[in-house]
Amino acid sequence: MPKMSERERLADLEARQRKAAEEVENARRALRGKYAAIVSDLPVEGLTEREFKDVLVGAIRVGGAPSIAALKVLPAVKS
Repeated sequence: MPKMSERERLADLEARQRKAAEEVENARRALRGKYAAIVSDLPVEGLTEREFKDVLVGAIRVGGAPSIAALKVLPAVKS
């Protein structure tokens, strides 16, 4: 097999990079879809859209474990 020229090597690497980026985006969409399905089963009607977004953004920003730890110290609310 003949050795690739620098130009061919670069084109091959760029194609691999595009394919990897597409795979990452597809995996991201699939994961977000799974999480969206979870939300459809939650009783979110008690929150405004802004509150819901703020809760999610805050939890994502600080991370799962710190968010759960913060929620555990809150008093239970009886419905």
